[in-house]
Amino acid sequence: MTDWGRTGNDRIALVTGGGTGIGLAIARGLSAEGYAVVITGRRAGVLEKASADISGETGNPVRAITCDVGDPGAVAAAFAAVRQEFGRLDLLVNNAGSNVSPALLEDIPFEEWSSILAANLTGAFLCTQHAFRIMKDQTPRGGRIINNGSISASAPRPNSAPYTATKHAITGLTKSTALDGRKYDIACGQIDIGNAATDMTSKMNAGVLQANGEIASEPTMSVKHVADAVIYMASLPLDANVLTMTVMATNMPFVGRG
Repeated sequence: MTDWGRTGNDRIALVTGGGTGIGLAIARGLSAEGYAVVITGRRAGVLEKASADISGETGNPVRAITCDVGDPGAVAAAFAAVRQEFGRLDLLVNNAGSNVSPALLEDIPFEEWSSILAANLTGAFLCTQHAFRIMKDQTPRGGRIINNGSISASAPRPNSAPYTATKHAITGLTKSTALDGRKYDIACGQIDIGNAATDMTSKMNAGVLQANGEIASEPTMSVKHVADAVIYMASLPLDANVLTMTVMATNMPFVGRG
């Protein structure tokens, strides 16, 4: 183990999908709180820019590791690098994920279904497995895992079967992880995010399909609120846990969706 990336309190966080959008905001917030942060994603250039920008802002080290979370070998290599570099892992944020354009359920190609499952569900499972292996053996023992569930973990948008299925499944993974992690002092919670303002949600201003068939614009909220919520969840001692939290734009059509 080297001393690269150590902070005063030695807190190490890994954020998947940390180069853009919600993951970038979370990584930035954790770095500002004093964590040494590892960000992963599939695009090396995006990750390197994000790590340099965050580190320049906070003065704390940010490590970029290229990793496709749906690839078991890539995930194993990423966590091996974390173990080698830092010797421990205190926080895993399973944020990486992808989506496809809205499509009729009966027209969705199997390849698209498989790719969404790999990115959104298999990736979170693989990362959780490796986090367990590090967290249960380190001293002090334990850690925390936070999963990005999305509003779609509770209610679907039209024509979104693959994405919605994976996000409902994340809820089951979160609960199983919270239960199975008890004996190792590993806490697990889920944050369900609604309409955080990112490049991905910019189209909502122009209007998106509603359950009644209408096209309507939807309000968004600052992505910083998501980062703040994750920081709160991560700040708790390991004998306390936020199992589920919903952070959403107040006026988005969720409570009355459908």
